[in-house]
Amino acid sequence: MRELLERQQAAFMAELPVSVPTRKDRLARAIAMVAENAERFCDALSEDFGHRSREQSMITDIAASVAPLRHAMKHVERWARSERKPTLFPLGLLGARAWIEYQPKGVVGVIAPWNFPVNLVMGPLAGVLAAGNRAMVKTSEYTPVVAALFEELAGRYFAPEELAFVGGGAEMGKAFSELPFDHLLFTGATGIGRHILHAAADNLVPVTLELGGKSPVLVGRSADIARATERVALGKMMNAGQICLAPDYMLVPEEKEAEVVAGLTAAATRMYPTLLDNPDYTAIINDRHHARLTEWIEDARAKGAEVIAVNPANEDFGASNARKMPLHIVRNPTDEMKVMQEEIFGPVLPVRSYRDIDAAIGEVNRRDRPLALYHFGSDAGERRRVLDRTISGGVTLDDVIFHVGQEELPFGGIGPSGMGAYHGEAGFRTFSHARSVFKQSRLDVAKLAGMKPPYGKATWATIRRQMKG
Repeated sequence: MRELLERQQAAFMAELPVSVPTRKDRLARAIAMVAENAERFCDALSEDFGHRSREQSMITDIAASVAPLRHAMKHVERWARSERKPTLFPLGLLGARAWIEYQPKGVVGVIAPWNFPVNLVMGPLAGVLAAGNRAMVKTSEYTPVVAALFEELAGRYFAPEELAFVGGGAEMGKAFSELPFDHLLFTGATGIGRHILHAAADNLVPVTLELGGKSPVLVGRSADIARATERVALGKMMNAGQICLAPDYMLVPEEKEAEVVAGLTAAATRMYPTLLDNPDYTAIINDRHHARLTEWIEDARAKGAEVIAVNPANEDFGASNARKMPLHIVRNPTDEMKVMQEEIFGPVLPVRSYRDIDAAIGEVNRRDRPLALYHFGSDAGERRRVLDRTISGGVTLDDVIFHVGQEELPFGGIGPSGMGAYHGEAGFRTFSHARSVFKQSRLDVAKLAGMKPPYGKATWATIRRQMKG
């Protein structure tokens, strides 16, 4: 890997400057790599998961990869332009000029997760390639078929000095994170993100961390309960809840808690009247995660929660090895339960009640800052209070997850849910170096400003002018 990195860095330096047509060409080849092999990627995704809906894979991994790459192709010329900046008075009047040029950083390392193993490679590459960089990607060991397909296809569309993929397990991931990249992007769990940050620190590698957390849903008293619960159920059951932005728990008015549970149950039943043989419903990624979710459900039951499994066809999941899991609604969850302590990452949804919106806001604020926050309701004052009194990576109002698909909105977390952001122009900026350039006037400005010894009246005039602002 180190040799490959050195080859990429040498090729990058030899190529400078990286022209906009070259960047567009690489983006076009990235689009072709995904679009021309969409069926193979969908097959690989389903094999890795044990079953994954082809339509869902097309929406969340194929189309959701092509869209940001096309967006970058459309806008990269504008993003790459230098920006004029004002100069300190009176330098501009004397002929000085200042501007920012956006340079590529070099080689970007991308450590991708397993839950959307195509999109969370290709989405970041939109910004990486638009900015003029080269990239090395570490794929997840939990999706080996997708990883092998990337390694096979990359050589057809890119030289290894432009884009390369490496697989392997935790040890390979550790070694990858210790390489002296020019930037490193990690998407995954908060605990692993801490290790990534430590590893990158030894080489002073700038890092973008896209992590997770317990993203709350606040349902206001003015909310349309049927609409809200249908949208939450859709977001929670997509990819079987294996989404960093999935609604992790709900906060609902105490008098509407039963209505919310009924709405969730009805919505899940309409969308998934059966589960085991339903081609639209995704399996849990592996036995370990399935066992973890099962243990957390039993932990909640043992500690007094009411757990409702939404199983419309009364299917026998215990007799199946398909790793399909129905939506489990957890009523009356307490802080002692695992489902309220950790990011769930599966089809398990705790529902807690509140008396007033400030209590719900307090519930959110006593936890780590989440990757996303969701609010449902038509009360504009309440909505403004929720937005003003909470901090999260991003927000979707009157729905869940959708803000991630808006290419001109920066996507990222804050605190334990991540650092830095990408998508659209924000991604271009993240993977670029903003280099400041100042062109001095032909005049002897230092002398005019009294900056040359011996100091005197002109010096103090400059000092007074600067201090006045």
